[in-house]
Amino acid sequence: MQSARALRLTHGTLQHACRRSIATTVHPSLMASSSLSSVTATKSTADAPMVPLGNIETHWDGLADNDKFSLQDQIDDIQKKDWKLLTLDEKKAAYFIAFGPHGPRAPVSKPGDNLKILVSVVALVGFAGIIHFTMRSIGGAPPKTMTREWQEASNERAKEMKLNPITGITSEGYSGKGFIQSK
Repeated sequence: MQSARALRLTHGTLQHACRRSIATTVHPSLMASSSLSSVTATKSTADAPMVPLGNIETHWDGLADNDKFSLQDQIDDIQKKDWKLLTLDEKKAAYFIAFGPHGPRAPVSKPGDNLKILVSVVALVGFAGIIHFTMRSIGGAPPKTMTREWQEASNERAKEMKLNPITGITSEGYSGKGFIQSK
């Protein structure tokens, strides 16, 4: 009973260690007492392989993820120094890692996509125009309420009923067309 409880406590501690962030390390005694091989302690930047900083833009995409992380750690350590003592390559590498076109700042469209987008938009607008003019040619005559006579009769009816006496057709000095919409 006592050993089962100790095993549960150790297992709970290991799960807690697995939930830690990448920046923290697992205590060595937990690593030694567990059979959990996937949890590893983080390396310091001194143990990380040195990646050349000159012209980093050309070989960034070819680097493995571990090398990218170690390079970012290396740049973080370099940036802690006096900026006047940094070389031009170190400054360029720091700028590229912070603001370069990779990760979330990678371009969404490839070169040549603009022409494809333009052709697609023109094709869709043309197709919509064809549908519009086909429907207009198939459709019947306009409704009777769109004739000029009907709209003039609507104006007379509005005047008889004194519709909208403040700003509308029955107001003093009204000079608008009223309900007339057709030419």
